[in-house]
Amino acid sequence: MQIKSLWACIFNRHVKQTSDDTSILNRYWKQPRPSEFLSQHAQTIRAVVGNATAGADAKLIDALPKLEIVSSFSVGLDKIDLTKCKEKGIRVTNTPDVLTDDVADLAIGLMLAVLRRICECDKYVRRGEWKFGDFRLTSKFSGKRVGIIGLGRIGLAIAKRAEAFDCPIKVMDALGPSGVLINIGRGPHVDEPELVSALVEGRLGGAGLDVFEKEPEVPEQLFGLENVVLLPHVGSGTVETRKDMADLVIGNLEAHFANKPLLTPVV
Repeated sequence: MQIKSLWACIFNRHVKQTSDDTSILNRYWKQPRPSEFLSQHAQTIRAVVGNATAGADAKLIDALPKLEIVSSFSVGLDKIDLTKCKEKGIRVTNTPDVLTDDVADLAIGLMLAVLRRICECDKYVRRGEWKFGDFRLTSKFSGKRVGIIGLGRIGLAIAKRAEAFDCPIKVMDALGPSGVLINIGRGPHVDEPELVSALVEGRLGGAGLDVFEKEPEVPEQLFGLENVVLLPHVGSGTVETRKDMADLVIGNLEAHFANKPLLTPVV
């Protein structure tokens, strides 16, 4: 039996291919009149699929009286009203673990890119400046003290990788003008205006940022800073991991509607 589900945002091809046999998709993000769409289909929708940018807020949950489960294509649950889900007995799942390695790898990559000025070096060669002299000296990564905020799955994976570079792992402390901030978590976790000011004024040595406070908007002041590496929220953005995440999303839906234990339950 196919289940009618509401998809809150665009998903990759693998999610669509995997879900075609198990659910009838309602592409909510494509609807020019969301309220009208909900009034017509609310009584038949039993599942919502979202991600880190679009999920199920209280208004959407209240508009779907038959909703049974919200399956998130992300680890973060910022866009899901968990309190409302608990009140209504709605199950919630996410996609932990499968993206841990990719995000941790990227964090180390950003540390190396910022300290060794890899992006600057690339531009230096492309601009033909190498023929006029060597690139300026950079900063060593191996042995640097690494402070990690939040030793969850990803934090522990970063610590394990950093230890391979002989980096002592410490509780987070003030960074100072030689410090580097890496953010691969959530943009709002960092005071973005203060971060920009610290970088512009030289109070912070550099930053590697994969997430921002108001994505996809990025503070323009960062564009001209050579000691900053900017990425478009691609922490889990590999073919392998996105496939694994898609399998978890669909697997949780299949498990729920087959009255089996959820693979990665949150609520």
